[in-house]
Amino acid sequence: MKFDAMFQPIQIGPVTVKNRFVVPPMGNNFANTDGTMSEQSVAYYRERAKGGFGLITIEATVVHKGAKGGPRKPCLYDDSTIESFKKVVDACHAEGAKVSVQLQNAGPEGNAKNAGAPITAATSIPAACGRDIPRELSTEEVYELIKGYGEAARRAMEAGVDAVEIHMAHGYLVSTFMSPRTNKRVDEFGGCFENRMRFSRLIIEEVKKQTEGKIAVLARINSDDEVPGGLDVHDSAAIAAYLESCGLDAIHVSRAVHIKDEYMWAPTVIHGGFSADLVEEIKRAVTIPVITVGRYTEPQFAELMVKEGRCDLVAFGRQSLADPHMPKKAKEERLEDMIPCIACLQGCVANMYAGKPLCCLTNPFLGHDAEPLKQTETPKKIMVIGGGVAGLCAAFVAKERGHEVTLYEASEKLGGNMRLAAYPPGKGDITNMIRSYIHRCQKDGVEIKLNHEVTADFIKEENPDSVILATGSKTLVLPIEGIDNPSIIYGSDLLEGKRAAGKKVLVVGGGMVGCETAAFLGEQNHEVTVIEFRDTVGADVIHEHRVYLMKDFEEYGIGQITGAKVCRFFEDGVEYETADGEHHETRGYDSVVLSMGYRNYNPLEEQVKAIVPDTYVIGDAIRARRALDATKEAYEVASQI
Repeated sequence: MKFDAMFQPIQIGPVTVKNRFVVPPMGNNFANTDGTMSEQSVAYYRERAKGGFGLITIEATVVHKGAKGGPRKPCLYDDSTIESFKKVVDACHAEGAKVSVQLQNAGPEGNAKNAGAPITAATSIPAACGRDIPRELSTEEVYELIKGYGEAARRAMEAGVDAVEIHMAHGYLVSTFMSPRTNKRVDEFGGCFENRMRFSRLIIEEVKKQTEGKIAVLARINSDDEVPGGLDVHDSAAIAAYLESCGLDAIHVSRAVHIKDEYMWAPTVIHGGFSADLVEEIKRAVTIPVITVGRYTEPQFAELMVKEGRCDLVAFGRQSLADPHMPKKAKEERLEDMIPCIACLQGCVANMYAGKPLCCLTNPFLGHDAEPLKQTETPKKIMVIGGGVAGLCAAFVAKERGHEVTLYEASEKLGGNMRLAAYPPGKGDITNMIRSYIHRCQKDGVEIKLNHEVTADFIKEENPDSVILATGSKTLVLPIEGIDNPSIIYGSDLLEGKRAAGKKVLVVGGGMVGCETAAFLGEQNHEVTVIEFRDTVGADVIHEHRVYLMKDFEEYGIGQITGAKVCRFFEDGVEYETADGEHHETRGYDSVVLSMGYRNYNPLEEQVKAIVPDTYVIGDAIRARRALDATKEAYEVASQI
């Protein structure tokens, strides 16, 4: 597929952007605690500019002192940070990209402890249970805040940016004024549409006054708040038209407030362009360029969106974390080289909220942009034992540093348990990651040997300089009576098609593994019940994923027995104990599936270390954990050998 539309230049106000690929603003926690941009910030943005993105948007940047939502948020409420922003801008300009910076006051989504001041909003309505109650701004304070946006825009312009983007989405400060759900004011900033939009209009006017038309002025809005009483797409279309009449140069259309953040951090089950119809409604309402965002990974549908006139630019958020060079690869017809985002949310969203620097399951290079891989001065013969994602990652990193690498996998397929994780409903994108790792190993020249069970004697014969043990994990089998009955089906065997389940199935284990196995069976019209020791199923599943997993449970009528300690297995069910010490049985199932998780599998370590002192253990071979831990450890080990 040719991406002709995506590589057409476009005019945004006074700025010409070379193509339609956009890096949206994403909090990354690379900034310094004093609000300046770090050297890692510079390297991070430069890498995405080098990779071919036409418009780079610097993450949400604090415009008012006392409104800092996190410890490592960049700030533009003081002239002292201008120079650090200039370094980022200059680095991106040198690679041919244009730069925008998003101006934000987090409002009720902020954090009083981090900010060092009470958080504020249009009205004293907390963002969610457990969050700080914001203080309602006085009318006079609102007018003061407007000046702050203008001053921040001026500083951004002095740093050399091509555009600023005013954050008016996601329940942040400006958004609280726009939505009748959060604006209960009775001064000139509350009530009718015109009044609720007054804050936005005055901000735009102040920003344009301070920047004198020298840079483009954009705004990010919600297509839909996704909550009753909030803004819907029809409101947002009117808002977009109104903002255009205020002199805005482009609209960036996102979706939802944070209490519905499954529409913001769309998990794996969601496909690219899931907000396309909403964006199209807004595009019809304006003549200025419209940027769409929302789970775009590969560029095929993005090309259609632009080609069909449904939007003008496409923002690739987490995909730009996974592969900053995706646009360049698309242009050069090298999309098989792309590292895909699988929307796992493990290293990006989780770290962002925790105030930690972002990392990425599929791209362990993220966060190391300022310290690229060093070529080894002493090439070694390295054996990687295990062809899961940890082994594959370690193999290509070591090979790219100049080592001689051979990877051994005991089975006939690569990917380990991560490959099986792609089988449950909505998880198919995981396969993209595994294939990309295999392709990278092959392209780099890693020698791959399948169906090869490595022994200590074989290692002696090969005499490697270093060994990386990535032997992964196997099904957790606890010492429970009857668990060794051959009629019990392991979840991994079920997913891989080695065993078939009957019509009525009991899945033992209601963590992520068991719940996804249950959804897999439910989709195929099995009658499924899950039994779990904890008080709730899916307790270890990331919130945004769990929302859709529980929808599967509802749709497929999957039963739940919780707070149940399984103490005996039968061919047709189990005996279990509840918190009150009572024993119960649930029986009459055609099949019992064991999905209680995994345990590490590492039978060689002691022997191998006696033969090859320079031996490393990574991933689930240490302890069964997240795939993020596996690729992170693979990168760290392979980059140091």
